[in-house]
Amino acid sequence: MAASVHDKALAGRVQAFLQEARGRDVQVVAMAPLAGGACQEMHRVELSTANGPLRLVLRSDARLPLPASLGRCEEFAVVQAARAAGVPTPSVHHLTEGLVRPGAWAYFMDWVDGEAIGRRVVKAPELARARQQLPEQLAQALARVHTVTPESAPTLPLRQVLGGPVQGGLAFVRGMLDGLREPHPALEYAFRWLVADAPREAPSCLLHGDFRTGNFLVTAGGLAAVLDWEFARWGTPAEDIGWLCVRDWRFGQNALPAGGLTSREAFLEAYARASGHRVAPQAVHWWEVMGNVRWAAGSVHQGERYLSGEESDLEYVAIARRAPEMEWEALRLLEQGG
Repeated sequence: MAASVHDKALAGRVQAFLQEARGRDVQVVAMAPLAGGACQEMHRVELSTANGPLRLVLRSDARLPLPASLGRCEEFAVVQAARAAGVPTPSVHHLTEGLVRPGAWAYFMDWVDGEAIGRRVVKAPELARARQQLPEQLAQALARVHTVTPESAPTLPLRQVLGGPVQGGLAFVRGMLDGLREPHPALEYAFRWLVADAPREAPSCLLHGDFRTGNFLVTAGGLAAVLDWEFARWGTPAEDIGWLCVRDWRFGQNALPAGGLTSREAFLEAYARASGHRVAPQAVHWWEVMGNVRWAAGSVHQGERYLSGEESDLEYVAIARRAPEMEWEALRLLEQGG
């Protein structure tokens, strides 16, 4: 194995596993952790095979998973269902337990080239043409995600939310707010509005759950792949669209609310063309407020993980500093209606 292998013990286990799964000709040439803020543990794996070089991603359960995050077993099944529905997302292979560490599930994923860093996706000059196509491409990808339903995929290991997605979302955020160490009056005020103005429940479909700029791979040709399915769940289309519009995912392009790429109205039109269904702007507005409240509370929780000693990465503190921005945005949305 090459000197570029970061963890030789892990690389040895990976090589032995892949030789058993793919053939004795497989050799690990290089292996290194992947950074970029992913919630799960990931490694880039460079291989030599009888058919030439091959690059894969090894994706494993995190040591300390985030609340509501799927395990790799459930995520593996979700990705397979999404690919079957025509969503552009990398193929997954070789689900296994204990490869990275005892008790942790992991799988291998095809490598796809592209840019995922949000600020570059929305601003890099070399991606200017891609940004013209991305809203339509993202709407098409999201529409395909939403074709998967509890009825069409009854074996998908996702639990139906008691009371429906709206009530389930409210209960989850209430729990997050109750778990904060200090009071946040702005979030409590916004939460009261969410309860008072809650939309009607609607039939459930598969949600990506974290459909936003930063979780897409983009090339000069536009969308290359949708990534990071760890928060997939049953819900309603307006929730995925509202999350895309959360202020933090615009990376400074605040005049373009839908992911820093286009207007809410233009994205809803693109989604209607792709899906054949119109999503009510009022429902998207509600889920956008909900998204800002949820992410504000989540950001505070990330900072508390650092302060408690649960995590040592300073990124968790940086995330916590963004919470006031989300609080302000939730109140702005309530005042201005969008």
